[in-house]
Amino acid sequence: MELLRAGRDDHALRTAALLRRSHPADKELQLAGLLQDIGRMLRPGDGARHAVLAAEAVRPLLGERVARLVRLQAPAPADGGADRPGEDAEAVATLRQAREAAGAFGPDAGVLEDWRPLLELVAAGSCRAGNAIGPLGSPRGPITDVR
Repeated sequence: MELLRAGRDDHALRTAALLRRSHPADKELQLAGLLQDIGRMLRPGDGARHAVLAAEAVRPLLGERVARLVRLQAPAPADGGADRPGEDAEAVATLRQAREAAGAFGPDAGVLEDWRPLLELVAAGSCRAGNAIGPLGSPRGPITDVR
């Protein structure tokens, strides 16, 4: 939340709001819209890799699907890249369309705090699903001796 507050990206809020309206059941897609540009805040000036940086940052907390959607929402690199949407092709197309439409979307997209419960819900689900690494790179859950 602190990173999102620091970035204060109304475009991302509008994208997420559009996705909430069009795909109310797909919480991970909505969060991908909200988190689309945090890579720019993590490493300003590294535009070519901002989607990869954002995906790496959200994966430990929000899981693989959110990370994949954040990574794939950016236009494909000129070399064709190895990343392919696969099973999420429709979600990636929807995310890109919402991102484009957000530029013309009305000014009332809500406030960032409205997204806190959803972030917490998806993070809790990711943790329960066996996401083994915490947001700071430390293991989650009990550590077992595997000698």
